[in-house]
Amino acid sequence: MSKPYSPTWRVISVIVLRPLLQLLIRNKWAGRQNIPRTGGIILAPNHLSYADWGTDALFFYRCGRYPTYLIKAEAFQVKGIGPFLRKAGQLPVNRGRADAALVLRDAEKALAAGAAVVIYPEATATRDPDLWPMVAKTGAARLALATGAPVIPVAHWGTQDILPYGSKKVRLFPRKTVRTVAGPPVDLSQWAGQQSSARALRAATAAIMADVTALVGQLRGQQPPAVPYDPSALSRTGRAGSSARPLSPGNGTAADGTGADGTGAGEAVAGQSEAGQA
Repeated sequence: MSKPYSPTWRVISVIVLRPLLQLLIRNKWAGRQNIPRTGGIILAPNHLSYADWGTDALFFYRCGRYPTYLIKAEAFQVKGIGPFLRKAGQLPVNRGRADAALVLRDAEKALAAGAAVVIYPEATATRDPDLWPMVAKTGAARLALATGAPVIPVAHWGTQDILPYGSKKVRLFPRKTVRTVAGPPVDLSQWAGQQSSARALRAATAAIMADVTALVGQLRGQQPPAVPYDPSALSRTGRAGSSARPLSPGNGTAADGTGADGTGAGEAVAGQSEAGQA
C-alpha cells in the first residue's frame, strides 16, 4: 500500500459529497476536540444504518481528518464505484475468506502513514430492538493493540430515521437531524501489545464498546442497558423467547465472558462499512 489515498480523488470526494450531505441532512456535532488532527488513529463508531458512513465521513472531515474505511470487497466490483473507492484510499474486506485478515495489515500501514482508519466494531448495523450498540467483534481492539494507535469512540443518532436497517427507501424529507459526538481516546494501556491474547482482545473490545455505548446514551438522554444485546445468544438457542442479553455483569461480553465473537482471522476484520448493501 503506497499511500493512504490519492490527493486528487480526496479533493473530488470532498467537493462532491460534503455540500450534498450538508444540504440534505442537518448535522449537530460535539466532541470534535477529542479527534487528533494528525497521526494515525482508529475511529470506532456505533452502527445504525447504511447511511452512517456518509454522516460520519462529514463529521470526521470537519474534525480535520480524511477517513479511511474498511468496506466489503463486493463494493469494489461495482462499475464506477469500485475504482473511486480504491483511488479514494478505502480498504476492501473479503468477508468469509481465509485472507480476510490481510486487510488489517493494510490498515496497519495506513495508520503508520498517519491515516484515520474507521472501524465499526459491531461489524454490521445493530440488531438490538432498541438500537443500542450490541456485542462487538475484536477487530478494532486487535488493530489498536498491535499498533498502539489511539481508539476514538464515536456515537451518532438519527441515521436510522434516514435509512432504517433492512430498508432501501431513503427518507430525506422532512429534513432529518443527525447528532454525532466523539469521546476522548479509550484507555487500553493495560492490554498494550497483547493482540495475540484472546482474553486481552475481548477485554479491550469491552472497554471500547463501553465508551461508545455511554456516548450513545448521552445523545439519547437515556441510560444504556447494563449488558449489550447479543444476537448469537438467540441463534444458539433457536428460541425467539430466549434472552439475547446475557445475565453476566460487564460490557461487551457474552454470558461466559468470551464476547461471543472468537478471535479468528475472519472476525478480526469485522468492523467494515457495509456501504453499497442498501
